[in-house]
Amino acid sequence: MSEPTPQETPEVPEAEGGDRAEESGPTIRDRRRIDPVTGQPRTPSAGPVPGESPVGADPIATAKAVELEEMVAERTADLQRLQAEYANYKKRVDRDRGLARAGGVEAVVLDLLPVLDSIEAAREHDELVGGFKLVADELEKLTAKYGLEVYGEVGDVFDPQVHEALMHMPYPGEEEITETVVSAVMQKGVKLNDRVLRPARVGVADPA
Repeated sequence: MSEPTPQETPEVPEAEGGDRAEESGPTIRDRRRIDPVTGQPRTPSAGPVPGESPVGADPIATAKAVELEEMVAERTADLQRLQAEYANYKKRVDRDRGLARAGGVEAVVLDLLPVLDSIEAAREHDELVGGFKLVADELEKLTAKYGLEVYGEVGDVFDPQVHEALMHMPYPGEEEITETVVSAVMQKGVKLNDRVLRPARVGVADPA
């Protein structure tokens, strides 16, 4: 019996363009933001990614962005206007509160003027003694706390803004004065926070 002849394996011809065969497979793109080798963030390429369109090229997205910017500007203007209105309102309320407080203090002081005049008259006649003096002192401290000032003394320079001249009266050393002075005080003047509530009623002496 003859030995079987080994079958020859037919040679498969090598495909031409082997590189092109490999290129016909799927293309894989590495879009990882961190480089797996260096560990550093990758810089995105300047050009657009294939298959994706930039936002700027989308007219709908552009229109929405413009609309949002206009809305933000409008809301910002509304907020600024409300802040200005609130600031003006607060100033007006503070001013009105101050005026109301000043008006209340002035009304009380005007009601106390006869009492203050009685205290001053008692002091001039040396009758301000004992417990009455303590009460008078406390009352004067309280009124001074709210800006009350009693003025008008002999020898003061006459000022028609704060004095009311009732008559001419002699003044010691009249020949030496160079301007009109207060020579007598009939009634003390009263100021409240530098505002005259009642002028001092005085006698005056003119220079010779």
